[in-house]
Amino acid sequence: MNDNLKINLVNKQDITCFYLSGQLDAHSAPLLEQEIEKSIQINNKFVFNLSNLDYISSAGLGVFMSFIQDIRENNGDIKFAELNERVKNVMDLLGFNHIYDITETEQEAIEKYSN
Repeated sequence: MNDNLKINLVNKQDITCFYLSGQLDAHSAPLLEQEIEKSIQINNKFVFNLSNLDYISSAGLGVFMSFIQDIRENNGDIKFAELNERVKNVMDLLGFNHIYDITETEQEAIEKYSN
């Protein structure tokens, strides 16, 4: 079991909110993949609250890239909220801000699904 990444899921309306804490890297990425695969069976609208994520690697970001096309083809999406400065810098550097909605607050990300 991976101790570097903790994942909590909360369903809010028809949106699955993932709360990630710790580190998302090559070692913990498979754990997140499994959780997303399980969740996709139920839902395809996701908000990832990263306020407690200390570190993200390109392998960690790859998890989101591997699912986004299927999710969007099924009228879903992945949105990110509450990134700390370090995680935000990595995502900006890799152009995630052009591919995904990244919001200041979780509520803002949830509201984007209504618009």
